[in-house]
Amino acid sequence: MSYSSLSIKNMVCPRCIKAVKDGLENMGYTVKEITLGTALVKGEMDRQKILMMLLDNGFELLDDRDQQLVNKIKSSIIHLVQNQLSISNQNLSDYLSQQLNVEYHTISHLFSSVEGITLEKYYILQRIEKVKELLVYNELSLKEIAFQLGFSSVAHLSAQFKKITGFTTSHFKEIGVSKRKSIDHLF
Repeated sequence: MSYSSLSIKNMVCPRCIKAVKDGLENMGYTVKEITLGTALVKGEMDRQKILMMLLDNGFELLDDRDQQLVNKIKSSIIHLVQNQLSISNQNLSDYLSQQLNVEYHTISHLFSSVEGITLEKYYILQRIEKVKELLVYNELSLKEIAFQLGFSSVAHLSAQFKKITGFTTSHFKEIGVSKRKSIDHLF
C-alpha cells in the first residue's frame, strides 16, 4: 500500500504534532511519519474529512507548492529558535539553504512575496518571542539568554527587544505573560 504526504500549516510545536497524529489516527489512518508541517499517511485519504479535522484543530491543509515551501521555511526557523540551536558559525541564509536544499535568494523572495515580511524580520520576531518566554520563566540571566539565542551582546538583544516590543527587558519582566504571543501569530 502506498503513502500520501500532507503539508500542514500552523504546526509549530510537539503538541501540534501530537494533535495532528491523534486526529489522523482517530480517523482510522496509519501515520508512518509526522514532523512539523508534514505527515506521511498510509493508504487512500478523504482529503475533505482530513481538511475539516485539521481546521477544527487550528491547522490548514496546504496544496500550493509555494505555500508548502513557506511552511517549511517557517518550521525550520521555529525549530531553530525553539530548540535554541546555535548557527553561530553560519548565517541564517546558509542554514535555510542547507535545510531546504533551495537557494537562499529563492527562499527569501518567495517568503517575502507570500508573507509580506522578510525572512530576517520573521527570524527576529521568533527570537524575540523566545526571549519573552525565557524572561517570564526567570531562570536565565539576560546574558545567558543573549548567548543562547545568538545575539552578539546583551546590548544588541536589549535594542532588538525594545525595537520590536516597545518595552525594555526589565519592564517586560514586570508585566510578563500578558504580552506574549503564540509563535504562529507573530505578524
